[in-house]
Amino acid sequence: MIDREAVRNNANYLRNVRPIDPEEIAEYIEGTPHPAVVRETLREEAFDLRLRERDDGRFEPVPEGAIPDPGWAPTEFPDGYAFALEDLLVEEFGANWHRGESGEELREAVRRLKSDYLYENDVEYDRIAALGYAIYHLSAYYATVGYVLDDLVENGLLDRTLRVLDVGAGVGGPALGLHDYLPDDAVVDYHAVEPSAAADVLDRLLDETGRNFRATIHETTAESFLGVEDGGSAAAAAGEPFDLVVFGNVLSELADPVAVAEAALDRLADDGSVVAFAPADRNTAMGLREVERAVVTPTSGVETYAPTLRLWPDETPSDGGWSFDVADDLGVPPFQRRLDEAAERGATDEPGEFVNVDVQFAYAILRPDGKRRVDVRASDDRCARMADSESHVTDRVNLLAVKLSHDLSAGDNALYRVGDGSQAVDHYLVCTRETALNEDLRRADYGAVVFVENGLVLWNDDEGAYNVVVDDETVVDLVAP
Repeated sequence: MIDREAVRNNANYLRNVRPIDPEEIAEYIEGTPHPAVVRETLREEAFDLRLRERDDGRFEPVPEGAIPDPGWAPTEFPDGYAFALEDLLVEEFGANWHRGESGEELREAVRRLKSDYLYENDVEYDRIAALGYAIYHLSAYYATVGYVLDDLVENGLLDRTLRVLDVGAGVGGPALGLHDYLPDDAVVDYHAVEPSAAADVLDRLLDETGRNFRATIHETTAESFLGVEDGGSAAAAAGEPFDLVVFGNVLSELADPVAVAEAALDRLADDGSVVAFAPADRNTAMGLREVERAVVTPTSGVETYAPTLRLWPDETPSDGGWSFDVADDLGVPPFQRRLDEAAERGATDEPGEFVNVDVQFAYAILRPDGKRRVDVRASDDRCARMADSESHVTDRVNLLAVKLSHDLSAGDNALYRVGDGSQAVDHYLVCTRETALNEDLRRADYGAVVFVENGLVLWNDDEGAYNVVVDDETVVDLVAP
């Protein structure tokens, strides 16, 4: 048994002198352990020591400070991960995995998964379903996680050492995206919770990550790992808190997502974040928002960091909450193209059934420390509350609003979903005439806060929503990007 404390002490001394060489440390440890044993001990202690392993096998301190903005904008799913997935498919079915009986089996698995999500059925993952899921969803979820993390990075809230819990990690889209999003000098203690056959696919894909992305897979349920099933005793006995807890398209599959989300918040470091995202379809997007609203209450101490800021601190939204962001499409991964091109189709069937390159997602970032992406608040002396829109129909009012969609119109008047945290029904800004004084509405990104001066409030009976008309009498200013 190696003297771990001696290894730590020597590493802490040498870190200020020169790169840490396991062979050198071995000479100072009683019994002169083999350098390979010292190296493995250093790997196990690296996160707590804030050390990263270099390509030459030596260790050096992780730079202090938050990670820089990586400019995340992937256009393709990386080849290394694509090759690894295809290796799995070849191992399972042979070189022609996309053809014949195996190809049809995989296509049927994708169809079944899509149908189950659409109709909110329970989803079960055997080996075939896990591989089908990877073919169809892996690349989009890889891209999504980086766009969500951008909201934290802009305020310097992701450190170069991160302890991460990925709940319902699936086949690894969020894990691989996180790995590529972080700089090379980061060190990650990554824990995946995945009870299904997807864990085997995840394990293989994690082999493609770097040496400083140290991964552990827990093949158990979220409820068990987080202590929901035993009243919290497991959580109380758990180890170090997490800096980041990720729920990537999993909340909709849990029996009690609110209880699991609350348990995850209990496992966070004081300055940690829960990051949840889901596909943009109505059911899963609104379901995610329901969980967020159940967790973020006036007495919970939890704050919505982004994107659905509550601009009135004493209000709680109760509209439908169907809000999602949209990023650029990815190129079609080769494994999707092969499966799709090999499908037998009738004369009227269109190609693309097994291609999924859309990056559209609903998300929520929750924090226990009260931080928000932008610290902006509305006030009664300047703005009307969306909760009071009924009393303002046909009036012109001022509003402070979060932009919660891209242009939803079909090419006519631009249409944007908005909220201020008080709305009880859906609200939209409808731009009937763009001017130099209101063009900030179009230019504002998803999640930006805008001030609308002199907007005309109308009731849209067909949609059961309020339309606030932005015209040549309206000024829109970008308050927070």
